[in-house]
Amino acid sequence: MTHFGIISPPVSGHLNPMAVLGRELQRRGHRVTFFHMPDIESKIRSEGLEFWSIGHSDHPPGSLPESIAQLGRLSGLAALRFAIQAIQKTTNMICRDAPSAIKKAGVEVLLVDQTEPAGGTVAEHLGLPFITVCCALVINREPTIPPIFTPWGYKTAWWTQIANRAGYSLWDRITHPLQTVLAEYRQQWNLPPYKSHDDSFSSLAQISQQPPDFDFPRTTLPAHFHYVGPLRDPSPQAVPFPYEQLTGQPLIYTSLGTQQNTKEDLFDKIAAACEGLDVQLVVSHGGGMSAQAAQALPGSPLVVSYAPQFELLSRAKLTISHAGLNTVLDSLSNGVPLVTIPITYEQPAIAARLRWVGAGEVLPLKRLSVSRLRAMVLRVLQEESYTKNAAKLKASIQQAGGVTRAADLIEQAILPNRSLFPHY
Repeated sequence: MTHFGIISPPVSGHLNPMAVLGRELQRRGHRVTFFHMPDIESKIRSEGLEFWSIGHSDHPPGSLPESIAQLGRLSGLAALRFAIQAIQKTTNMICRDAPSAIKKAGVEVLLVDQTEPAGGTVAEHLGLPFITVCCALVINREPTIPPIFTPWGYKTAWWTQIANRAGYSLWDRITHPLQTVLAEYRQQWNLPPYKSHDDSFSSLAQISQQPPDFDFPRTTLPAHFHYVGPLRDPSPQAVPFPYEQLTGQPLIYTSLGTQQNTKEDLFDKIAAACEGLDVQLVVSHGGGMSAQAAQALPGSPLVVSYAPQFELLSRAKLTISHAGLNTVLDSLSNGVPLVTIPITYEQPAIAARLRWVGAGEVLPLKRLSVSRLRAMVLRVLQEESYTKNAAKLKASIQQAGGVTRAADLIEQAILPNRSLFPHY
């Protein structure tokens, strides 16, 4: 048995797939402990995993919901900059508090989310092997791959590679405060400075929950990088849903995830675009709308705070979303095409990949109008190519192996390195 520790961003899009991976490792006889701020303890324990609380001094209970609420009022680069500031604080918290907690817990291997580079630095400091898990869009850099905060498509021309390089330079400036925190701890711990952005990723295994066909063509990924597809299994938390209210009309599912779900105006435009069509719109707002606002949506859609997303998508014909990776992957896992309205983070880049594979369309937030959205919804519903391409992605996901293959790869990676495990 191996004791795994998990370092992840404290939001659902990362916690959920990490929890699935943790439960799979537990089923195989391993022990799994999350390390993070107090606000996510109940979430992690409800997933059946162990939890060790850190960050009490600067992340007291209630601070995470407040931060997410502030973030929900922003979009574009403003939201991105706010998120970087929050990540900077989290990075400092992990570097400051996690090492002693990990030692006391007796962790032997760390599973580190790719977007939480502090985890790799902590692992090096403690002399622990670690594995990178890519819960978000893969961020390994290549000259022909656009930066993840851009909506740029894939091109190989020399001038696009110059644009990509400029985009990465901008990204490095935006994330400089985060990198400064890491550099200070690495110097304090006598660790060599990172020479490139990808130095923070594991040299044992890098595991992505993208399927192999849902990315631009890559040529420089390391041999220990693996696309395994979505990390999913039935959650121990049952989500009720009024299935008796489904009408049998073609079902359109819409969700804006857990960080952009307070944008009532966007939900209103989506509902207005579907009003009058021979469809049933189901809106899952994640607690981001008041009951009054939900009742006022045009067309009387079926509105719930939370939905059993994966199960509901098995009945859907179309998804309308902000291009959050988990909603996109859940839709494609069911062969459901999408219309996406990217808001911030890597959502424009996810939407660009969706358009690249032909399984959906993209409507930039700045160009959003009810008429444009309605036309796009009708196009994706009526043109067979979108559904056919979504079905191809469904097949790719089924063949990728999912959480079972991810756990296999983790066990295979750590077996030759058991001699490196610490003995506290």
